[in-house]
Amino acid sequence: MGEVIQMPSKPLQVNPVKLSQPMGATLAFLGVDRCMPLMHGGQGCASFTKVYFTRHFSEPIALQTTAVTDVTAVLDGGDYSIVEAVKNIRSKITPALIGLYTTGMPETKGDDIRGVASKIDSPLVHVNTTDYEGGLESGWALTAKALIEQLTCETETIDDEKVVILPHVSLQPVEVEKIKDLVASFGYKVFAIPDLSTSLDGHLGEKQAALSSGGIGIEEIRDLADATLVISIGESMNPVATALMKKNPFIRRLHLPHLGGLIASDWLVEKLLEESELKTPPAAVIRWRKRLQDAMLDSHFSLGQTRILVVGEPDQLAGICASLYEAGGRVSLAIATTKSPQLKNLKADCVIVGDLEDAEKAAADYDLIVGNFHCETMARRLGKAIVVRGFPNWEQVGNQLKNDVFYEGGAYFLFECANAATEHRELHAHGSFS
Repeated sequence: MGEVIQMPSKPLQVNPVKLSQPMGATLAFLGVDRCMPLMHGGQGCASFTKVYFTRHFSEPIALQTTAVTDVTAVLDGGDYSIVEAVKNIRSKITPALIGLYTTGMPETKGDDIRGVASKIDSPLVHVNTTDYEGGLESGWALTAKALIEQLTCETETIDDEKVVILPHVSLQPVEVEKIKDLVASFGYKVFAIPDLSTSLDGHLGEKQAALSSGGIGIEEIRDLADATLVISIGESMNPVATALMKKNPFIRRLHLPHLGGLIASDWLVEKLLEESELKTPPAAVIRWRKRLQDAMLDSHFSLGQTRILVVGEPDQLAGICASLYEAGGRVSLAIATTKSPQLKNLKADCVIVGDLEDAEKAAADYDLIVGNFHCETMARRLGKAIVVRGFPNWEQVGNQLKNDVFYEGGAYFLFECANAATEHRELHAHGSFS
């Protein structure tokens, strides 16, 4: 178990990894079909977010802004800006939903977006996502919760064949698809909220869309409460599961802190067998489990010699650390973006909430880095191996199709880490690093 070390005396982040709540909200709204995210804040905030995710996914990102300035925020409280932005959107396109969320400036001013939203005659979900609290994970989770609270209808009926998946923000589109496919293989109709598996999965559309293309539909969100089972993944999604279960007292729940490695995958498969009353899992599941077991053996020698730094969102760290730990890898340091109950149980020698300056100071304690694109420059400068994971990754294409979950993804992830570690040792042995 890791020791969580907070750093309250540090007055700022140097070379930060943390992303903001509005960015998490943006991604969540993009997981709803034909949704237009509307960021209530400065134009620069929206522009940065749009460029950031466009580069990461190599896809156009639908996003609008109320373009509030410090002057307009004070003079009209932002109400006029929101109303005008909605009019502007509807004059050009007809979104199935407008997702209204806040940034730091209107939150500091205290704008009543709930009150404004009630006056707008358009399908709209509002959520407060100040950027001086929380991070990417909490922004995603707050938005998912708002979607359910404001759209999902209450009921007491149950569809025994229906399951709802609540994925945390760090699960890439193909990983959400793999989760849905696995649950569906046990005979269920599966829905995910938010669902990036059909919106930001890199599919080639007929034309560049002005709205999100793919994701869960509005009517599907309205009818989520009749599911027999909700499966939440990641500690950040606990409040979202609670919100859905309030819509129907008869919904049952399965919760996983993560879906990385053999143990977590086995647990979910076992629970699905119990729920579906099947005697054996599908043949492909059995085969991939054997492959992961072999991958753990094949990668053990290399990973066992390697000290690893992992950097990312708390729920993402949990899955990565578990996968490496089960194969004999030693995570000497895990750096999380924000505080989370997840951090208490990470399979790491030391866990801190910090930034890449903290990683540089601990450079003598690790050989391999698993982290985002910002870690790459540091890795080259310090002579470390790197496996790129998390937001952003601006140098590699295909981020949306990287899969680290379940037996299949776990096997590929271990191979990638073991190969990077082996190559690093060979380069050092031949003096390629100074």
